[in-house]
Amino acid sequence: MPSRTREAIRVAVLADSDTRWKWGALTARRITATSAEPTGFVLRGRATPTARQLAETGVSADAPREVTGVEFLRAVRDAEARGEGYDVLVLALVGGTVRAVLQGLADLGLARRPVIVTGYVGVVYEKLTDGLLLRHGADVVLANSRHDAERFRAVYEGVGAGAESVVEAALPFLGGAPYAPAAGRDTLVFAAQPSVPATRAERAHVLRRLIGHARLHPGREVLLKLRSKPGEHTTHLEEFPFQKLVRELDPPDNFRLVYGHMGEVLDRTDLLVTVSSTAALEALHRRIPTAILTDLGVREALGNHHFVGSGLLTCFDRLDEGLAPTPDETWLARQGVASDGSYEKAFDAARDRVAALLALPALPPITPYYTAETASGYLPGILARHRLDVTAPEARESGLRRVVREAARGAYRHGVQRVAPVIRRLGEL
Repeated sequence: MPSRTREAIRVAVLADSDTRWKWGALTARRITATSAEPTGFVLRGRATPTARQLAETGVSADAPREVTGVEFLRAVRDAEARGEGYDVLVLALVGGTVRAVLQGLADLGLARRPVIVTGYVGVVYEKLTDGLLLRHGADVVLANSRHDAERFRAVYEGVGAGAESVVEAALPFLGGAPYAPAAGRDTLVFAAQPSVPATRAERAHVLRRLIGHARLHPGREVLLKLRSKPGEHTTHLEEFPFQKLVRELDPPDNFRLVYGHMGEVLDRTDLLVTVSSTAALEALHRRIPTAILTDLGVREALGNHHFVGSGLLTCFDRLDEGLAPTPDETWLARQGVASDGSYEKAFDAARDRVAALLALPALPPITPYYTAETASGYLPGILARHRLDVTAPEARESGLRRVVREAARGAYRHGVQRVAPVIRRLGEL
């Protein structure tokens, strides 16, 4: 088949949450030499973002279309049939869904399939091996740093899978003006995470310490930056929202909850504090003073073990005393932070890789590591959960169906945030 050499490259992004939509849309722009906006799709499911969440990402004026996995595959197939096939697909999804979509794309039997790109939206601190092997089969697996690229290749080579798909890049949403203190401004921002820490006691501890810090420093503005509003969905379920926990306390006037685009919040930040949020990397890129908390331990479950050696680990007692950590420059250089001005070149290798694949007369077959042979007791369950059969009859969309779907999402979230904690407490009696 002829290579795709036309100037306008058609790109589609499939994401399963607001943060992954942000990563996918920005990645699509950075790895292709096209000015055209990518066609956006968000996967219908538990974490389907609201219009407000999508708008808050600030990545596109056009809202992505909400689809099921099967509807996405049909869209890819139909675009090819119209002679408007996608050249590049960016899969901004969890590993199992990436593997299922890879299977669905292979089963479509397109005359010429798109280049498939995937990666991670932030710090990779859990399920490294499983997540990578589920993503194997994509043409490009983006690593957000030199450190990640080395780990990714070691996993693939260690199981005898090809590692040529791994390409070092960076997080696509780094940017903003370098940090500059402003006269009369003193703002500490805590970047919250939906499921880190996970327990009510740990989240309440962090909240009490933040409020205590605000009381100790009445001249400092202490902002708790939240990812979502009550009732909205996120990548990770938030069982104990800070919005609810704060009702039990009496914070001072200089303590506030805030929402909005993280880049805009960082514009007025003098100290970014978090347990392990990717916001730390955004702040470090801009040379904003950053602190990673150890108050709940340095543990894999928290993700702050990723920052061992960074020089950023500290605790509330030291922050209360006015002590801010200093980052280790060697660590920064390996983590894709690109605070040295090299960020503009961070995606050159990925762009070259995509261009080289597009120039091939034909792309090779999709050959994932997990197959019916290598993962006979694992892969069938993953594929069955996603049910990506494009030959099945299309479900008719109706107002009633939408209402029922939203009610089911709300019931699921209610069960996680209200019912599950009660059952867990009863089990501890």
